[in-house]
Amino acid sequence: MAELNLAQREAVAHERGPLLVFAGAGSGKTRVITYRIGNLLAEHGVPPYRILAVTFTNKAAGEMRSRLTTIAGDDMARDLWAGTFHSVCARLLRRYHDEVGLGRDYVIYDDSDQKAMLGRVLKDLRLNDREYPPKLVLSRINRQKREGILPADVEIDRNFDEAMREAYEKYQAALLRANAVDFEDLIVHVMRIAENKTSQAGEELRSRFRHVLVDEFQDTNAVQYRLVRALALPERNLAVVGDDDQSIYSWRGADVRNILGFREDFPDATIVKLEQNYRSTKNIVGSALAIIKSARSREPKNLWTDSPSGDRVRVRHVKDEREEALFVVNQVRAELARGVEANEIAVFYRVHAQSRVLEETFRVENLPYQIVGGMKFFERAEVKDLVAYLRLVDNPRSDADLLRIVNVPARGIGDRTVDALLKEASHRATSLFDAIEPLTHSSGLDALKPAAKKKLAGFAHLIAELRAEARRVTPHELAGKVLEMTGYREQLRKDDTAESDARLENLEELMGSIAEYERDAHEAGETPTISGYVERVSLVADVDAMKDAPKVTLMTVHSAKGLEFRSVFLTGMEEETFPYKGLDSDHADELDEERRLAYVAVTRARERLFITHAMMRTLFGRTQYLVASRFLSDLPDDAVVRESSVLGFGARPLAPARSPWEFDAPPPRRAAPALAPGERVVDYEAFDDVDSDDSSGVLRPGVKVFHKRFGAGVVKSVEGGAPPTVVAHFPGFGARKLRADYLSFE
Repeated sequence: MAELNLAQREAVAHERGPLLVFAGAGSGKTRVITYRIGNLLAEHGVPPYRILAVTFTNKAAGEMRSRLTTIAGDDMARDLWAGTFHSVCARLLRRYHDEVGLGRDYVIYDDSDQKAMLGRVLKDLRLNDREYPPKLVLSRINRQKREGILPADVEIDRNFDEAMREAYEKYQAALLRANAVDFEDLIVHVMRIAENKTSQAGEELRSRFRHVLVDEFQDTNAVQYRLVRALALPERNLAVVGDDDQSIYSWRGADVRNILGFREDFPDATIVKLEQNYRSTKNIVGSALAIIKSARSREPKNLWTDSPSGDRVRVRHVKDEREEALFVVNQVRAELARGVEANEIAVFYRVHAQSRVLEETFRVENLPYQIVGGMKFFERAEVKDLVAYLRLVDNPRSDADLLRIVNVPARGIGDRTVDALLKEASHRATSLFDAIEPLTHSSGLDALKPAAKKKLAGFAHLIAELRAEARRVTPHELAGKVLEMTGYREQLRKDDTAESDARLENLEELMGSIAEYERDAHEAGETPTISGYVERVSLVADVDAMKDAPKVTLMTVHSAKGLEFRSVFLTGMEEETFPYKGLDSDHADELDEERRLAYVAVTRARERLFITHAMMRTLFGRTQYLVASRFLSDLPDDAVVRESSVLGFGARPLAPARSPWEFDAPPPRRAAPALAPGERVVDYEAFDDVDSDDSSGVLRPGVKVFHKRFGAGVVKSVEGGAPPTVVAHFPGFGARKLRADYLSFE
């Protein structure tokens, strides 16, 4: 307690009843949560397995466990229920799977699995994919799930018509047949069990925890709030910690009203405000507070700090995004020269598309970096293939996995055979795997040819053999057998290309990941299983994949939530870019969220903050002339230095330097650091412009393209550049590296 300030001490010492902690940025909320748990364990004798602590990232949960291990010891930390909403619910659903009609070995479908399954549902319903795009329909289904609304309870309106309701119903039925759940189902299923007042499982679940703690409470959606409220119902020991000023995820269902309206549900709640910032300099804190004070609806808080004033925030006006990128790179070099580690430097942007020019410039300048939010390791084709084999071996009812690897590597099972299998499974209302045997023994005019039957039966036999192996070997050994028995590894070796070598390296990295999981499981006294590993990798988030390597981090502001860096570059601070799309008073709620997003960005910086805004910017193929973001006018003059390289906009004479727009001359360029063999300078090399209104024509792995010479092909990876460089595979020609503007979409 001696290490805590008065407000922190009050939150930690609170024993019983509801507790609401408003925790300003950098105010020590993680310390408060971990000390509070330690206090419950040590002072009040609460068993660790009776405490549930949930947060939003594995990184945050890992930090919480690490601190608790220091405070309370390994045994206490191990028995505590601490994790993300999804990981905790996945663990609970393994125990109560019968309540929702699932097997214990259920699988978790990711975005691509969900879209593939919904696509088949829409096709079965004969719904035109132009009128009902799978991505749009899935988005609206997920929105219903975040509100806890199942198909039978859907209200029909112009955004969700009767056809969508039927698709939702059949999609859920298809998931159940496949013994699968999507990410939203994990929470919805457990919430419905916890809210069920008539079932024994519901009663048992509600009595499991004596104390429930929720971190980042401002990011909860309706279902998450209903879940923790139900779990805490008997004892009413619900402690929530959050900051309405950092509520930035409404687009994925987060509702800031949960934290602002907590006192309505719990009028007797104790309220504590943590307002002292321990992270940033006085100039950075003052700038952040000046931005957020204009928010229309917020809990009054006065963020302050005892830290020194530090350097003033540097706001730089540049001509365009290329000049902006060069400015950022030069200043990054200056930061490195003054002793800041590369992994303590971050570059933020509002949308992923802004990273293209930044990445290109970092490459040219030979500065090591990592992009968070591009292609994740577990999205790579070869990694998804091996994971799909493991999931199918563990759960043969998983149709999405079977469709992915039924002809990978190529074994002569074509689209006609797959279509016949889909029809057979639909006719028999069974899984695709269970439909193989009757299809291979069928006769008649529509029956498969003998060669097709033989190949399909061979695939079924292969999966049966692997299932037999799974009962005898560890998950790591099974993964090795999959690569050997399927011929996957041998095929990549025969290809003998740079691409196949990289894919083999990725598979070896995946094998290492499985071995690491097995070690962790043994240390926790658990038996490692395929489903345990698949569950672990299914719940990995972008931020969890960040490496503490000597690389500058490039990321969206949304991804930066919960992180901190010594030096931060906040780019693209113009109207139309940030706030995004030029929001006005008719979009007051959205504008408030953009303001909160800017507040989050500023408060990630500990020592130095650089902000850039451009006179013109090309984004999503459109070039616009822009004005500075309205948020910049909120910054206090005594905390900021404003400079420009654009003539007529307050430009000042600059000392001669390598680039005419830099206001700090960088040190002489040093030789690039030597990299260990196989080490990647860029961890995520593909881009997905998820923020673009137009989802068509976006280059990403798996997209079909056409080249005048090579014909039809499939994109394998996308690299930076303007235009981007694409690696695509063309039958008969192999992998070819081409500029994107030489390709057209099929």
